[in-house]
Amino acid sequence: MSQDLFNPLDKTNLGKSVIDALMATKAVKLGDLPKFKGAGVYAIYYSGQFAPYAALSALNRKDPKHPIYIGKAIPQGGRKGLTTDASLDSHALSARLHKHAESIAATSDLKVTEFGCRYLAVDDIWIGLGETLLIQRFSPLWNQVVEGFGNNDPGKGRHKGMRPLWDELHPGRAWARRLKPAKQSREQILAMVGDYMAKLGGG
Repeated sequence: MSQDLFNPLDKTNLGKSVIDALMATKAVKLGDLPKFKGAGVYAIYYSGQFAPYAALSALNRKDPKHPIYIGKAIPQGGRKGLTTDASLDSHALSARLHKHAESIAATSDLKVTEFGCRYLAVDDIWIGLGETLLIQRFSPLWNQVVEGFGNNDPGKGRHKGMRPLWDELHPGRAWARRLKPAKQSREQILAMVGDYMAKLGGG
């Protein structure tokens, strides 16, 4: 039987090293993060009392293993390819995570104290790949089903779009209230969440 040769530089193997390194870090409270240097990838975990998320919460109470959201924070200029190794000169990770904490705090049905996170400063060129492979690995709820958690205020004069599903389910962000309702109703979104949780519980 033939066997494929192991290529350590294959993108899947490179991405796995990022996943392993992130998961080896200690999970900390999302709302207690200080300002720190670094750009890279992160995972956010939920272990609270929002009933539709019960199956996910149960998985994360003792030892967070299944993220509700995966994201990246790139150094300033990274979107234009203007940096080479600016990750450690940036506060991108802490700024992004603090912004997520503010989004959660603005809602009426979630509490920042119910969220934890892991984060990892990563060499700039691997940040995007690391995020993509982490999402593929874990299929987080807020990346794959209830989208829009990571969205920013579209800005003045740009509020003609539809409200993200995340804001439809977890209202609170002021800028999202100015958008048109999402195509899916809250009931439809909850049904989608139920399907996700059923698969999660069966896995």
